[in-house]
Amino acid sequence: MSIVITGATGQLGRHVIEALLERGVPAQDIVAAGRSVEKIADLGERGVRVRRMDYADAASVAEALKGARKVLLISGSEVGQRVEQHRRVIEAAKAEGIELVAYTSIANADTSGMELATEHQATEAILQESGVPFVVLRNGWYLENYTDQLPGTLAQGAIAGSAGDGRVSAASRLDYAHAAAAVLVAEGQAGRVYELGGDEPFTMAELATEISTVAGRTIAYRDLPAREYTDLLVGVGVPQAFAEVLADSDLGIARGDLLVSSGDLRTLIGRPTTTLAEAVRSAAAST
Repeated sequence: MSIVITGATGQLGRHVIEALLERGVPAQDIVAAGRSVEKIADLGERGVRVRRMDYADAASVAEALKGARKVLLISGSEVGQRVEQHRRVIEAAKAEGIELVAYTSIANADTSGMELATEHQATEAILQESGVPFVVLRNGWYLENYTDQLPGTLAQGAIAGSAGDGRVSAASRLDYAHAAAAVLVAEGQAGRVYELGGDEPFTMAELATEISTVAGRTIAYRDLPAREYTDLLVGVGVPQAFAEVLADSDLGIARGDLLVSSGDLRTLIGRPTTTLAEAVRSAAAST
């Protein structure tokens, strides 16, 4: 019996597999499932079983889940198509008699008004109705959402957004991966909902201050109305639809939709979560 990691070709999926190996899960008990298997061929060389799985292809999903005991359903990246993609995995899990499906949702999914939360809310409802034992990992924002933009931020000398004074409980992708691994190796997880976020929430102004400290010069935060922020993003090449999602997400931060105070992430990983200062310093060192 094995643990299947869907979306294993992505960064979170790969981190989860590495975390499982660190926890002593035998490589042959892990299935790395993804659309572009050549990206995870190296995992196969280390004994991890590699299977092709495309969320849009029900047959490949069923094949990837064969013989599995547990499945980590990492939410798809194709906004607008994710509900049906996730449904295929859940239906295949039910047909296979999977013992547990762990789903990566979004922080505060049950109360969030963010556009990005809609498909997660729908997926959680499908899980509830399916009869499949499941656990929900409501992941907050990644610190990498900000640190990956560091070169551009330094070039522009400012951060723009529509988050106001809202605080976001961001943590590193690696933190969330270790939390998922902890849940997958534990027993008695069915029915649980984990609200996951960093220990130290921060505002965009505080993000700008942290970057200023590392850069040795002032980086300002420019708070804009959502429409202006959307137009600014489109002006630098962001597709209109995605720009609108980003602006809407900032409005969610302003409302507190991504503020998490449960302490669940720290508890699951057994250490403090990665701080904003650590993340910014690390990103700056590699820039």
